[in-house]
Amino acid sequence: MRKIAASVCCLFLAETAQAGSADIIASDNQFGLQFIATQVDYKEMGNGFLGTSNELLDSESGTVPGIALSLSVMDAPENFYFHAEYDRSSGHTHYVGSYIGGPFGSVTGTTGVTMSNYDTRIGKGFELQGPFMLTAYVEMGGHEWERQVNYGETYIHSYFGVGLLGQYAPAKDLVLSANAMLGRTFGAYIQVNSGPGLTGFSGPLGNSALYRIGIGADYAVTHQLHGNIVVDYTGFRYGMSGTYPVGGGAVAWEPDSKTWYTAIKFGLGATF
Repeated sequence: MRKIAASVCCLFLAETAQAGSADIIASDNQFGLQFIATQVDYKEMGNGFLGTSNELLDSESGTVPGIALSLSVMDAPENFYFHAEYDRSSGHTHYVGSYIGGPFGSVTGTTGVTMSNYDTRIGKGFELQGPFMLTAYVEMGGHEWERQVNYGETYIHSYFGVGLLGQYAPAKDLVLSANAMLGRTFGAYIQVNSGPGLTGFSGPLGNSALYRIGIGADYAVTHQLHGNIVVDYTGFRYGMSGTYPVGGGAVAWEPDSKTWYTAIKFGLGATF
């Protein structure tokens, strides 16, 4: 009797694991449309260069809405993994800064923001004991931020990284995930537009490490329709630019900065 019970238990666990793997693979084969709310937290820091302040120079914060399109493919049974995504957001943030030589906070206001991101991942999934899968991947992507301060500034960078995606199917049709990626930016660049009394400039910025951590959930409402939500936290830096003449014998530069994004994405996916 004990042998029969043990056999039944092992069979149940095997079927559960098999169903879990099937749910994970199904969730990794879909085209998605998601809405985004990105919390922006940006800070420029002085370093005493040419007698400037060593304190915080200006900051921007606020939630910016947007839309994302994504495509994910998991090729069973080899479990080769491909993921591509593009998103674009536009809105406003709260700006806090200062006049030249003035204290931080002497200037406040609302400024327009447009952001776009793209990324491509290639990797391989490994089925673990039970309804678990671990996918190792390499990722390349890019980021562009149009910042409407002064007469307009645009920041651009690309990045390369390696990451790990963990997925778990605790119940039929439900897949939970956790993701971590560590990389480095390259080709960081700024363009500052010209305007009355200001000669614009453009040039490279310092590159830095870039990291992203995230969690998510995907639920199969029907065999072909999925609902999902993802929360990603991303951080990176821009190093100070060179100095450029901006008219009247003055020079300008882009100072060191830190950027953090917390993006909440929620939407629907169609499996194939």
